[in-house]
Amino acid sequence: MTTTTEDRFGERLRALRTAAGLSQEQLAHTAGVSVRALAYMERGRTRGPQYKTVKALAHALGLDTEGTRDLEVAAAFGRRRSSPAPAPAPAGALDLPRDIRDFTARGTALAALDALTDTPPPSARPPVAVVAGTPGLGKTALAVHAAHRLTPRFPDGQLYLDLRATDPEPLHPDDALALLLSALGVADRALPQSLDDRVRLFRCLTATRRLLLVLDNASDEPQLRPLLPTNGTTLTIVTSRNALAGLQAVHRIDMPLLHREEAVELLTRILGSDRVTRELRSARELADRCGNLPLALRVAGQRLAARPRETLAKLVVVLDHEERRLDLLQAGDLKVNAAFTLSYRQLDTVSRKLLRRCALAAGPDVSPETAALLAGIPLREAQLRLEQLCDRGLLQTDPVAERYRFHDLLRLFATERTTAEDDGATRAAALDRTARWMLARATAAARHFDAEQHGAPAGDPDPATAPTGRERARAWLEAERNQWLAALHHARTAGWHRQVLDTAEALHWFSDVAQHWPQWIDVFRRSADAARALGSRHDEATHLNYLSWAHKSCVHQPHDALDAADTALSVARACGDPLQTGWALLHGAAALCGLGRPAEAIARLRQAVACHRGHSTTRGRLAELSALNELGKALRENGRADDALGHHLDSLELCRRRIPGQSPYNLDLHLASVLRHLGNDYAALGRRQEAEIPLRRAIGIFTKIDMPTRTGAVQLELGRVLRHLDRSAEARTVLASALDTLTAHHHPLQVVAATELSDLDHARPVRAQG
Repeated sequence: MTTTTEDRFGERLRALRTAAGLSQEQLAHTAGVSVRALAYMERGRTRGPQYKTVKALAHALGLDTEGTRDLEVAAAFGRRRSSPAPAPAPAGALDLPRDIRDFTARGTALAALDALTDTPPPSARPPVAVVAGTPGLGKTALAVHAAHRLTPRFPDGQLYLDLRATDPEPLHPDDALALLLSALGVADRALPQSLDDRVRLFRCLTATRRLLLVLDNASDEPQLRPLLPTNGTTLTIVTSRNALAGLQAVHRIDMPLLHREEAVELLTRILGSDRVTRELRSARELADRCGNLPLALRVAGQRLAARPRETLAKLVVVLDHEERRLDLLQAGDLKVNAAFTLSYRQLDTVSRKLLRRCALAAGPDVSPETAALLAGIPLREAQLRLEQLCDRGLLQTDPVAERYRFHDLLRLFATERTTAEDDGATRAAALDRTARWMLARATAAARHFDAEQHGAPAGDPDPATAPTGRERARAWLEAERNQWLAALHHARTAGWHRQVLDTAEALHWFSDVAQHWPQWIDVFRRSADAARALGSRHDEATHLNYLSWAHKSCVHQPHDALDAADTALSVARACGDPLQTGWALLHGAAALCGLGRPAEAIARLRQAVACHRGHSTTRGRLAELSALNELGKALRENGRADDALGHHLDSLELCRRRIPGQSPYNLDLHLASVLRHLGNDYAALGRRQEAEIPLRRAIGIFTKIDMPTRTGAVQLELGRVLRHLDRSAEARTVLASALDTLTAHHHPLQVVAATELSDLDHARPVRAQG
């Protein structure tokens, strides 16, 4: 039997019920509808039930996605036949653009739009979905693709309107409503004249229809508000480069960058699986060069599609040149640069300057202080404008801190703009201003860690916003690490030798807290060069010693550490500096230990102790304490734990004398170091019960003064002691904590901690000895 147009839904429903072996009563009960309503549907008296009812019937019948959609199409046609027909729309008026055949990913966003259609809104307001974000994310493609998918659910029509936000004159609400009303069948002669009357008529017409409305490329809230239905079941999808944060009661659809594999999938759909599979590695690299931005990926894909013999690897190499990347990311009239330029032109003069100057900042993100300095505007104004740039999709905000970052391609765009619009002298002045400020603040912040500093350090360039206390000073130094390091480079190149030296001298106190940073090599190499340029042999020896420490303790390069220590020793002796002579001997000995030359190390350490004992100042006492600790450590590691214990007990006595003029922090640091050595001495002598207490005290002090790498190292040592005491459960807990801490700070001892844990889990208990 042939199903006519008018009874298609009823015949389809009856056939599906019969095939499922269900009676009308059974299907009605499962779907939650009345038997009478179901009978009317099957007889054709109800030709177009609502979407929610169709959904329930499909679920009760066990239909798959395709079957459900087919049933809904039949119902949608019936709804058209059952409803009063609207006045005919002009042919082709506001039709949806063509869907993209190779649309990729965005499953979460599409599911969110499906949910808006499936679920009745919690209020009487029809649902509005806002898709906003960075230029090139594929917002329009998502809206159009979703609209085509949802077409069967909106039998009264689908309308698409470009609001032209990036034009010099965006579409006025008056004109937008004229187009929408015309598409809904309102004749030109019947169009109301005033905006308010057009709004009322539009909302009256949409209240009685199930429409899908795509408002693409919206400018701002005032343009958009008159175009939003207020009653009925119309779904409105809005796309905009602006966040439209002022819109209330809307659903915001998240549009992140594509994941790398999603980006490769898009290239595959454009180019074909054979071509991408042959060069899968290059496809992934190409996705990286495009920053996983859909527009850039599409441009690259279209370019390659037009050149079927060109390899993906070639395009990767071409795009490696950052200064040419944006120019080359174009295919016909598809241009990444053009998309960014449209947004840039919407900004006022100051915001343009702020955006392009942010590209001069070092590192992956920028703080408001740095941005304000580079742009030469007040901090409060920079804070406000940075937020506005985020709302426009040109910057991304950090979810936790007040920091901002570019998408990779937008950073290249901003760099191009600052090169084109700011001359060399202007850029140099901005970098000079920022570098001087950054070095001054870094110096003041680092002095919070100076063992001889009492009270708040002076010299911050903006005392009103200066970090107070060690915790905030450390947070600032960590957050702005890239920026003050860049300032140090700038100062060295500019010949500001004294400022380089003063900043590095202050930072050396902080370096002990952030010992895991490899950048200390660069800091102290530059400060040693600055001292040499100034002709200060004392400062040169001092900073060469800092450099030796950094090579040994931060990047574990004993050869380089020994070279720096030997140079420091030569310079210190030449200028008659006994304190730096002793430190050079100590650092050289530490490097020799790392090179497996203990006898030479012990000889140097004995010289260092003797050198410092003749230097009775406070700094001499601290240096003697460090030398005694290192001498004892070297003796213990060379099988002479008894001698080591004697030296470390001498160190403990020095600590108990409370060396005058030292901060509590510095005294705690040296005491914790001595306790650690004593614990390891006792362990080496087999006196592990005695080893536990000093090791636990050392862990407590290192934790209190916030030195995580040392805390993790001592936890590892305590874990070994507990294991030998046959206290496996405690050992496992301590070793696991050590592994977490050392791994978090990229310390090479993490491998040792992991091995100890593995051995503990697979070995028999180790009986205590001694």
